Amino acid sequence: MRVYAEDGGRYYDCRFGAFPGTEALRGALAEAFARRTAPGAGVTSLHTVERIYRCVGIFCRHLATLAWPPQQIADLRPEHLDGMLASRQDKVLGAVEEVGEVRHVLAHAEGLAADMVAKLNEAPPRRTRLPSRKASYSREEFRRIVDAARCDLRSAAERIRANRELLQRFRDGEALGELGRRIELMDWVDRFGDVPRTTHNSRVHGSLQVPEPWVFSFGKVNEIVTSVHLSGREATAGAVLLAALTGENPGVIQEIRASHHRADGYTGAIRTAILGSRKPRRRSRAFMNLVLSDVPDWITVPADPETLSARDELHTPFGVYALLHELTAQSRATTGSDRLLLGWSEAGGRGAGRGLRPKGADGWVRAWAAGHGIMADPVDADKKPEPLRVTLGMIRLTYLELHQKPVAHTEKTLATTYLLRNRGNLVEYQKVVAAALESEVAKARVRGIMSVLTREDVERAQDDPEALAAKHEVDATVLKRMIGGELDTVMNACVGHTNSPHAPPGEPCRASFMLCLGCPCARALPRHLPVQVLVHDRIAARRQEMTALRWAERFALPHSQLSDLLSHHDEQDVHDARANANEAQKSLVDRFLNRELDLR
Repeated sequence: MRVYAEDGGRYYDCRFGAFPGTEALRGALAEAFARRTAPGAGVTSLHTVERIYRCVGIFCRHLATLAWPPQQIADLRPEHLDGMLASRQDKVLGAVEEVGEVRHVLAHAEGLAADMVAKLNEAPPRRTRLPSRKASYSREEFRRIVDAARCDLRSAAERIRANRELLQRFRDGEALGELGRRIELMDWVDRFGDVPRTTHNSRVHGSLQVPEPWVFSFGKVNEIVTSVHLSGREATAGAVLLAALTGENPGVIQEIRASHHRADGYTGAIRTAILGSRKPRRRSRAFMNLVLSDVPDWITVPADPETLSARDELHTPFGVYALLHELTAQSRATTGSDRLLLGWSEAGGRGAGRGLRPKGADGWVRAWAAGHGIMADPVDADKKPEPLRVTLGMIRLTYLELHQKPVAHTEKTLATTYLLRNRGNLVEYQKVVAAALESEVAKARVRGIMSVLTREDVERAQDDPEALAAKHEVDATVLKRMIGGELDTVMNACVGHTNSPHAPPGEPCRASFMLCLGCPCARALPRHLPVQVLVHDRIAARRQEMTALRWAERFALPHSQLSDLLSHHDEQDVHDARANANEAQKSLVDRFLNRELDLR
């Protein structure tokens, strides 16, 4: 069975005939597998197809070890699934997931026994281990990875540009007698993506296409082809560097295309390319734009900024993309592919053979890192550093850790799925968060809270408005309007919107209403308490939806100010305000925290 990717270009061959078992059982499993991986069934990547196929193979091999293996699909019983789980739990950590994939396939099978159907309708077994915890790279490890990738691409750019300049001179008719047949060979390789070959008949391997004998007088095939094309190692370095500068998902990086739109319009402004990308797990939101700008990433620039040349294209996402676009232009023309990360392979996996192939899979990345001898930070003074295991996924996790901002996901996903499982820099991160919290709380203490009018104050305003106005540093007219609700903003009344510390004198205040909490022009009245309580509670709830550092930077100050403000009220009043808040007040708070009330 051949399963094609959604783009129609790549495919994965599934050979059910290689599994043990009867032909009837294998055929029924193949039919169920076909339904499980059919368009619209929810399987959106070849990587998932390969995983499901592997799990079905494990299931077949487990059945073959039984004293009475099932002969057809109707012979399958619940204990067969339980037995697979028991046999795999001591061997791999993902045994529950493997059985889950088999359950999903069997759910598409026809002719199952009633007890097996009932088994599939039960809740699946739960994982008995804690969620996996990954450790991101340290900043120095991350820098070593990035430096190695830049080194590869600089070398490739120098080599290919020089050889293409020679080729252009040769094609323009310039006599390059000192190069002789070498330049002709280079011209052939540039046009066809391989060296000239001839047919060789072998008793063992049959008919083979081998290089012409004279080719070897100019070096090895890899060296000749990569004189004008990227090697697989260099294309992989491009994938590594793009991942390090963008933090994008490995699947997005591996599938990155050459087609793009120049958002800057070639005007000389910040160069920006917009690419169409796809993240299958997002289902209906799978297609998205990938924006690559010519803005240096502060994490990976040299420690000494003076060493960063303005002509060095490898410190910005756009620069890396533009260089790869240039270096692989002829490779794309030769292969007819729109993939950006094309590199030469002497032999490809799964029968792909030699040629210019897309690169960037984790197998290539690990081999690339091993070839560079990239080492992990030493554990202690006595132990020698070990080779660093490099993957695009870990590069993404490190990017998210260092930048503390989501990339193609929500802040909640960043906090709960990525950073919660990361233990690479936990202690350092906790220190940063604690420092940010302490700083914001200190600001709240210095700035204080807005002036508060109690119920008694509002009642006194009817008898002695002048005295109350003087107490709260306003005139009687403003006091009357304030009590009447004419000066309300969100959480308070404003007695001086043209005399704000956040705007030039005489100009209307354009600051966020959140800044009212520490503004001398703000006055809080009893009717504002429900909204203040709602804002306080919603801000506290967002701790679970954001990274700790992001929450501290954005909400620690107003949360502390509101906590102080609410502490001036009786607990029962606060409780009543929370319980009696009406729909209009809740809607106002929603719009406020979603920044719908901000001037833009």
